[in-house]
Amino acid sequence: MTFKIITLGCKLNFCESAAIAEGFLADGFTRAEDGENADVYIVNSCAVTGTAVAKVRHGLSKCRRENPDAVTVLCGCFPQSYPEEAALNIGADIVSGNSEKGRLVEIVRTFMRDGVKTVKVSPLPREFDESASVPDEDRTRAFIKIEDGCDRFCAYCIIPTARGRVRSLAPEKITALASQCVEHGHREIVLTGINLGCYGQELGLSLSDAVKAAEKAGVERIRLSSLEPEMMTDGEIERLKTVDALCPHFHLSLQSGSDAVLKRMNRKYDTAQYRHVADKLRETFPGCSITTDIIVGFPEETDEEFLQTVDFAREIEFAKIHVFPYSLRKGTIAAVMKQIPPYVRTDRVKMLTAAARELELKFCAKQRGTAHTVLIEKPQSAEYSHGFTESYVPVRIYGGGLERHSLVKVKITGSRDGYCTGVVI
Repeated sequence: MTFKIITLGCKLNFCESAAIAEGFLADGFTRAEDGENADVYIVNSCAVTGTAVAKVRHGLSKCRRENPDAVTVLCGCFPQSYPEEAALNIGADIVSGNSEKGRLVEIVRTFMRDGVKTVKVSPLPREFDESASVPDEDRTRAFIKIEDGCDRFCAYCIIPTARGRVRSLAPEKITALASQCVEHGHREIVLTGINLGCYGQELGLSLSDAVKAAEKAGVERIRLSSLEPEMMTDGEIERLKTVDALCPHFHLSLQSGSDAVLKRMNRKYDTAQYRHVADKLRETFPGCSITTDIIVGFPEETDEEFLQTVDFAREIEFAKIHVFPYSLRKGTIAAVMKQIPPYVRTDRVKMLTAAARELELKFCAKQRGTAHTVLIEKPQSAEYSHGFTESYVPVRIYGGGLERHSLVKVKITGSRDGYCTGVVI
């Protein structure tokens, strides 16, 4: 029997898909090869935007076209957030939430025996589920899930419903997983979570404790995924500074540069606090890169408030901005607020994206003449290889002979459209 997993959404889902795959392999299943039909299709879903849900529907339709007789499984955040919609309108043989990811093999075997369609969406646990997540090692950088859940309840976000309350992986388990990744040849790991900055709050710990636990494994580079600015206190930043392996790249979620919009979003900071955190990071980690997410067209956002966001983005000088149009999610506070017309959201996305592009090009241009250590992702051709600096600047390195997973010293010689060029020192 063969299986295939389609993973949508965040890096946590990829870590959980890795655990699902381990379970099926241990039970005697084999992975379907690329282009090969499978006996079991698993769609590990996301629900953070309407587009994410559309991808769920498309993914399941594709599975049914490939093999109409296959067992189809829909699991993850979409069923957890909207169980009735997932059960009634998707048409999968098995619909399950996030709590069931560690039991999917058992559920699939039961369906194969009885042929009874199953909908099982259980309440989310209060403890970190180690069985449902293993490091995602399919990339050059290995991803380790160390935190799940969010207690923030931002006005636009369904994630607390999909993921539950904050819960954290014990430091000794982080060290063990990081050691496993190092043994498998990874030079860099990424610590990830739903609200990573809240790591350890129920354990009396903080994010710096997790980073120090990973460093004990001897990994050469540790990178952090998305961070909430209010969790990055001066003391925490100073503690992070003591970890030599920490990469100076901070993805600091902004969402809006207007204090009025931030308040309506139920965010826990204002622009003054955000500015202070950015300044403190640059003071503590000279040359670091700060990237962000911004939501455009949040309900009731005025033209003036949007322009405040554009101006604030230019002030902070982000290295990269992920621009998202607001997406209405049923069950959130923002869903019942006055919505911005789609064409206005589209125009604002274009305007902010253009500003973000200017900032990205400016940041890359500043790297010219500097020296960095680059982790080689993969050789792109006989002429050049591709990799990322410690501060997550993409670099095209000319000259052959560079192997994946290698760390090489590189001098940045120039910048082009969203990346730098360099030569090995």
